[in-house]
Formats: sequence, structure tokens, C-alpha cells
Amino acid sequence: MLSEAILLEKARAIRLLVLDVDGVLTDGSLYYGAQGEALKVFNTLDGHGIKMLQKIGVRVAIITGRRGDAILARARDLGIEWIQQGREDKFDALQEMLADNPVADAPIQLHEIACMGDDWPDLAVMCRVGLALTVANAHPEVKARAHWQSRSRGGEGAVREACDLLMQAQNGYNQLLAGYAKSD
Repeated sequence: MLSEAILLEKARAIRLLVLDVDGVLTDGSLYYGAQGEALKVFNTLDGHGIKMLQKIGVRVAIITGRRGDAILARARDLGIEWIQQGREDKFDALQEMLADNPVADAPIQLHEIACMGDDWPDLAVMCRVGLALTVANAHPEVKARAHWQSRSRGGEGAVREACDLLMQAQNGYNQLLAGYAKSD
């Protein structure tokens, strides 16, 4: 883990947050309906954190090894446009995503990317970007390589903690909070 000063310095530079789904945006459980459809449970705290992070100009992307309509529906609800599904080669997926979605002001560099993952497939991205984030219940090898770890487990508000960290480092947290906590 990093010192708080170095962590905040890295977090200030982040322009893109890349998220895994199973074990990060969800608790990692897989539910199947009678027709074989996969069902997922997403946390509303995570969702609101993602929306607020986007309000301060940080883009959000999803790269996941699984495919599913539930992922697309949740991404659409949150305004996430950068999605790669069915990808075990997550670093290749990230590079393709960046190439296919040029950013008008300046290309996003690896040191400007944070990635939150929980298991080995996520390490391909986490070990190459500026800020590696993980959840409380991540695999020990992922925890050992992360710069920061949430107090919450995946699917239980861990992404919200990461969003709060980035918003605080980029001086957007208090400004957004003030919009909600107005007193007359």
C-alpha cells in the first residue's frame, strides 16, 4: 500500500476508472434463472459514486470476462459507454478501448488510469496503470499488488469508496456534497 500523500498524488492524475464486474461491482455470486439467464445484483451506493465521479470529468469503463445483458443495462443506467465484455485479455481490451474512443482534449495515458479488480485476470491491467485498486475480499495476490484497498467487499459499496477517494483527491467531493446538503 502507498502512503496517503503518494496515493492522493496518483489519484489526482486519474482521468479513467476501469472496473471489473464480478467481485467488484457485484459480490461475485452468479445467479441463474430457470431459462439459464444470468442475474446480477448491483449496489446503489456504487452506482451513485460512479455518476458523481463522471460529473467531475473522470470517465468510467467496464472490462469483464463475462457477457450479459444485465451488465449492459446497468452500464446504460449509469451512463457508462466504454464497455468490453467477454474479455479475459483485459489489457488488450483496454488498449482497444482507448484506441477506439479517442479523447478530444488529449489521449489518456496509462498513469492516468485507475483499475479496480479482485482476481488474477484483473492484474494484467492493475499492474500497468497509475493506480491499482481492489476490494476487501480480493484474492491475496491481487491485494499484494494493489496501491489501495477498500474497507467494503465487492458489491457492497467498495466502488463507492474508490469513487470517493478519486473525488476527494481531485477536489470534487465537497463541491458535489454541498449540492446535496443544502440548508435553508
